[in-house]
Amino acid sequence: MATDGFYLTSDPLGAKCDKKETTNMAIGRTLRPIVTGSSVLGITFSDGVMLAADTLGSYGSLARYRDLSRLLKVNDTTVAAGSGDYADFQYIARLFESLNIESDSYCDGHSYTPRSFYSWLTRVMYNRRTKINPLWNTVIMGGYHDNKPFLGVVNSLGVSFEAPTLATGFGGYIAQPLMRDAYEKNPSMSKEEAQKLLEKCMTVLYYRDARSWNKYEIATITTDGVTITGPMKLEGNWEVANYVRGYD
Repeated sequence: MATDGFYLTSDPLGAKCDKKETTNMAIGRTLRPIVTGSSVLGITFSDGVMLAADTLGSYGSLARYRDLSRLLKVNDTTVAAGSGDYADFQYIARLFESLNIESDSYCDGHSYTPRSFYSWLTRVMYNRRTKINPLWNTVIMGGYHDNKPFLGVVNSLGVSFEAPTLATGFGGYIAQPLMRDAYEKNPSMSKEEAQKLLEKCMTVLYYRDARSWNKYEIATITTDGVTITGPMKLEGNWEVANYVRGYD
């Protein structure tokens, strides 16, 4: 199908078409996400940053892929967590890999900081948006550098901001208020308290978000580097469904 000189396709890389085969099919465009991930959460604590995401890849409303990791170790100080189209998130992962290879090739002993990766990603997302070929993701970047935590988010339009607690997708409506309230009461929470809070939020999302899953991973970034643990499993208790009207 072609319209206004654009070839409408589900190719996340926006591959160009062969002009010899078609006269009006010039550029590929992703019309909508196919396999998607739901919420990702991020919070800063006294000695670092912690991110969490479940392992489900939904094909529409079908819980199709149940072991997809959406936490990406970018380098020893930075982690990216993405919701939205999983193929586009894989493409972003390859971009990060290329950026690291280029940086290492200079052999100058320096590497990109979490804020550097974040700033670079905002430009990538905005550039794709201006070409009307966005990457269908919202990405949380978390890191720890120079004894300072960093947490920022950028969406498919290139809109970005930083905050001590962040959540994407449905988590922005359900988990974010819980994290914000806990952080305001205890801004210097410990690593254990932060992990317990994220586990609570992931449990609530499992109950409330139809696109969530009870297996999840947690990434912790401190002065010791990046540690990704999991997948861990939530023990749900669906007896609470008896309190919902119409449930039998």
